Amino acid sequence: MEILDQVKPSVTIDLCGLTCPAPLLGAKQVLDDLKPGQVLALVSDCPGTKDDLFIWTRHTDHEIVKMDTAAAPRIVFYIRKGKRPAIRANVTLDMQGVSCPGPIVEARKLLEELKPGEVLKLVSSCPASRDEVKTWTTNTRHGLLDTREIAAGVWEFYIQKG
Repeated sequence: MEILDQVKPSVTIDLCGLTCPAPLLGAKQVLDDLKPGQVLALVSDCPGTKDDLFIWTRHTDHEIVKMDTAAAPRIVFYIRKGKRPAIRANVTLDMQGVSCPGPIVEARKLLEELKPGEVLKLVSSCPASRDEVKTWTTNTRHGLLDTREIAAGVWEFYIQKG
């Protein structure tokens, strides 16, 4: 499992000051020249870039593996050429719109019904869910197989019952 805080870009481009769709077109041009698995760090201050990139990556063989908003309005998007392999979940729990700790409470209940080794896909839009799910799985017998941001602020967590 890749640790998102340790994603290292192969190329960084700063397209601040350009309006959409220029950041998206710049990302496409650079990604075309990268090898599968390499990561582009795209820096943009255009408010539409986030939506453009999430929509575009849904329809291409690329994925946003991390967003860094620490220097907002400048956002760094880490885009991998090629997607990680799909993880097959035995059950999905969609908790979008539910505040923490609700997603973890419901995930815990659902995991009690699963067999050891089975996988729960938890979908959450709670801003604290990324940290809370990581901490919860670290402190339990369950394993966090992967975390994916599937849309701006919407996360998929793949949790294997221990």
